[in-house]
Amino acid sequence: MTSPTHELDPAAGHAGIDVSKERLDVHLLPKGEAFAVNNDPEGIDELVERLLQERPELVVLEATGRYERPAATAIASAGIAVAVVNPRQARDFAKATGRLAKTDKIDAQILARFAAAIEPSPSVLPDHEAQALQAILTRRRQLLLMLVSEKNRLLMAPEAVSKRIRAHIRWLEKELTRTDRELDEAVQESEVWRRNEELLRSVPGVGPVLARRPCSPSCPSSGPSPTSASRPWWGSHPSTATPGR
Repeated sequence: MTSPTHELDPAAGHAGIDVSKERLDVHLLPKGEAFAVNNDPEGIDELVERLLQERPELVVLEATGRYERPAATAIASAGIAVAVVNPRQARDFAKATGRLAKTDKIDAQILARFAAAIEPSPSVLPDHEAQALQAILTRRRQLLLMLVSEKNRLLMAPEAVSKRIRAHIRWLEKELTRTDRELDEAVQESEVWRRNEELLRSVPGVGPVLARRPCSPSCPSSGPSPTSASRPWWGSHPSTATPGR
């Protein structure tokens, strides 16, 4: 599916995001402001809210193979143009402009300047894709809140109602698993995901791994998660251990 044409305004702001496993470092141009959030569902929600306030014309992240996906997808589903770029492109730009030594790390400011100067082609999700992803993400948050509430109630519940609360917790956990699966499927069908995969296949050392390794819908594309190969890349839900079982 082809994304709509997105004309960039040279006077508009740009944002670069340096992605790591634990956090997202953000740099905004032309303001020169910088901030950081955790690379987890709560942090990404905070990031999207801030970007919706700033309304950058384009947000640029590096393709890492795993850790940029939740943020890139959430940004795109919020209707903000996002480009996931090959690290080699960003590094060549930084070296050519004298902003990066051979061993320096590409940071959020460099990515923001890359966005402003190069204006890489963004991925703008079609409205129906964005609405579908937002609906699934909203439902997931609702289920998480309900799970937390029910587990808290179980701690104080008399035996007369605790059995029904446990049954509801089990149902919510199953529903959350189904929602995670739907989210995974929706993301893999999105333009942002496909462009990311194409970029990663062009990165030396990553492409051959992708080419030879079969991958189920829920596995990360550059190797298993540090914690679990089956853990969804957008985060895990609360422990399924129910108090008092």
